[in-house]
Amino acid sequence: MVNGNFVHCHVHSQYSLLDGASRISDLIKRATDLGMPALALTDHGVMYGAIEFYYHAKKAGIKPIIGMEAYVALGDRRNRQVDKASKHYGHLVLLAKNGKGYENLVKLNTIGHVEGYYHRPRIDREVLAKFSEGLIALSACIGGHVPQLVLQQRYQAAEELSLWYQSTFGADFYLELQNHGLAEQKVVNKAFIELSERTGIPLVATNDSHFTNPGDTRAHDALICIGTGKSILDTNRRMTYGPDFYLKSAEEMQEIFREVPLAISNTLEIAGKCDLTLEFGRTRLPSYPLSHGDTAESYLAKLAEEGLRQRYATVTPELQERLRYELGVIATMGFPAYFLIVWDFIGWAKRQGIPVGPGRGSVAGSLVAYCLGITELDPIKYRLLFERFLNPERVSMPDIDIDFCIDRRVEVIRYVREKYGEDRVSQIVTFNTMKAKAAIKDVARVMGLPFAEANELCKKVPDRLDITLQEATQEGTELHLEMQRNANVAEIIELAKRLEGISRNTSVHAAGVLISKEPLDQLVPLIRLDRDKGESSGLASQYEMKYLEMLGLLKMDFLGLRNLTMIGRALALIEQNHGKRIDFRQDDYSDPRAYELLRSGDTIGIFQVESEGMTKLIRKLQPTCFEDISAILALYRPGPLQSGYVDEYVDRKHGKKPIEYPHPALEPILKDTYGTMVYQEQIMQIAQVLASYSLGGADLLRRAMGKKKKEEMDQQREVFLEGCEKNGVAKGSAVELFEKMTKFSEYCFNRAHTAAYAVITYQTAYLKAHYPREYLAALLSSYEGATDKIMVAVQNCRQMGIAVLPPDINSSGMDFTAVSEGIRFGLGAIKNVGTAAVEEILR
Repeated sequence: MVNGNFVHCHVHSQYSLLDGASRISDLIKRATDLGMPALALTDHGVMYGAIEFYYHAKKAGIKPIIGMEAYVALGDRRNRQVDKASKHYGHLVLLAKNGKGYENLVKLNTIGHVEGYYHRPRIDREVLAKFSEGLIALSACIGGHVPQLVLQQRYQAAEELSLWYQSTFGADFYLELQNHGLAEQKVVNKAFIELSERTGIPLVATNDSHFTNPGDTRAHDALICIGTGKSILDTNRRMTYGPDFYLKSAEEMQEIFREVPLAISNTLEIAGKCDLTLEFGRTRLPSYPLSHGDTAESYLAKLAEEGLRQRYATVTPELQERLRYELGVIATMGFPAYFLIVWDFIGWAKRQGIPVGPGRGSVAGSLVAYCLGITELDPIKYRLLFERFLNPERVSMPDIDIDFCIDRRVEVIRYVREKYGEDRVSQIVTFNTMKAKAAIKDVARVMGLPFAEANELCKKVPDRLDITLQEATQEGTELHLEMQRNANVAEIIELAKRLEGISRNTSVHAAGVLISKEPLDQLVPLIRLDRDKGESSGLASQYEMKYLEMLGLLKMDFLGLRNLTMIGRALALIEQNHGKRIDFRQDDYSDPRAYELLRSGDTIGIFQVESEGMTKLIRKLQPTCFEDISAILALYRPGPLQSGYVDEYVDRKHGKKPIEYPHPALEPILKDTYGTMVYQEQIMQIAQVLASYSLGGADLLRRAMGKKKKEEMDQQREVFLEGCEKNGVAKGSAVELFEKMTKFSEYCFNRAHTAAYAVITYQTAYLKAHYPREYLAALLSSYEGATDKIMVAVQNCRQMGIAVLPPDINSSGMDFTAVSEGIRFGLGAIKNVGTAAVEEILR
């Protein structure tokens, strides 16, 4: 038994979607303020918040009890031939005592979603008996089976079911007593006390918390109305919850159940039984299937060495040393299988003719990745650093994000599922939360405010990314003044503030895919995604990305990039129309016509540089080489633009300002960027050259500068100045340089990422410059349904004199002019215009 006076064992959070109004952080804070030693989380049929709750409760010094309020089918969980309106399930609270209990809780939860879902994720007695080890069961609220039998006056059946639960869970089955002032609860409590005396089944007092504090009743009621589509002003609606469903203090609970003190002390007994330890930081990488005699390390080395000879006409000692070094780091950090898995599905995609990006993020700095064909940009030629990707001095999971043709990305995910097993691959859940304006609209609706007036309120919220209602209602703001003028508006805004950030519903992460060595339902609760027939079919984890990473699971981003689709279609049309096969892997990114097109500002349809602001920058900079494209992509961000940093770069390029270097030894590092620091990798190299940092240590310096944590910065400053002194750099110069590096770190970008994306910018510019007809056809067909892109393509075609006015391009007989004009005025759609028809138009 743990020390204390009471522990809440039946608690709902915001992850009981549109039914619970408690944020995890608020629950833990209140439990801490109330001096409670432990706290349970028992959301309805899901475990969405389990790891978040566990992590933050541990951090706050509170014992976390992970659980759920399960839905138990009256019969077979797989039976869907039941009346939708009937109560074909009952509630049961399940709590994990230990690791085995957690594993069984995850298993049961997944079974409910994958096998038993019918309006609710249902389990049944069969699987409860099979996976009961390590679990504590509570009879739940009046929605539970046993309470319902009592309310139906079927006392014998209630006793028989209770005895079945006792035989299944032994001394770990408890009869729940609740008292929120409901008449039904009084009936159930009386029956349960008598049943406990007859059978010896222990009692436990709970409070079925659905919101955190006593003052949250109105906000929670608004949330319920948002979920049910009701009005909070409707006095005839059925009220499910009253003012007592909050996280009560031990004193309040002791007073409510003063006649059954054992039910209070049993909460401490339950908390004492629960001792779950979850391991964070341990990697759980899947295995790559290998031939007999190979290890992941040896096979990776063999593939990389073969790739080195294919990529480079002359394999120098420097190349061999770089490859050996990277392979050593990868092996030491335990990631050979990870590289093999990525190599395998990228290779498969390429063999199927699925366009794959040249690389994304810091992985482009890996020579091993380049030799394996994971990336297509030479890291040696473009001075990309491996340590920006994997740092042997900072152990963390590698993160290789891959761009695929947006239309065929699903095929790659399907391949991975088939190779590693449906039970070991899933997508990842995300939560759509109520942002400031959405919270106002939702609350305004349930408060009866006319739609037009709600819209006017929302317009008073400044259009700033992630602005909060607290910020939007500061004294003197439009919204603050409106709240002072109108009491009804003031109530709406205050309720919206309480609900802001609450999870409204779930969706699937746009790119994340989880691959596991063990069956996922041993580690992570899963949900089945059957909303459509495409990539959303299959399974998704109930934990968000960051919590999966904490558990050490392998997450990869399979990103869909429409520009790759367009490039692939353009190349196919060029081969079809001209008999020429273009292989960009052989390109050195120096075609004059591509740069001439960019300098002209004709950037419509060119990757990453279509916006008006980017077009102005390109005209200003007048790019003449690949490095200029890369720099443009890195510099076009608010910080560099607002600081005048971009103008400094442009003026140096065009000789309006002299190219100066902070130290003569830095010229080789900064020469390509005209003496300015543009990339994070340059900061790393400066630290290496002047202060004798290892590149791994330089990456830590780069991260410290980005975080701006004083303690870390002070430590790094000392190391940097000491290193500079040993290398003969004057202290004054070293101090000045450190300050300059710190300042420029605000603007510096990941060179590997911007260089990889510059490849796609160059490719699209090349295609538009050399094959405008095929390029525009591909652009048009790649953006079916995306009206702005279609209109751009139509305008381009007309400017070039290409006919886009056929009399009949689809079964409806609608000509392209009508379609485009309909799009322009929002009166038509392009969905019926097939790719083949579009290509025929422009051929």
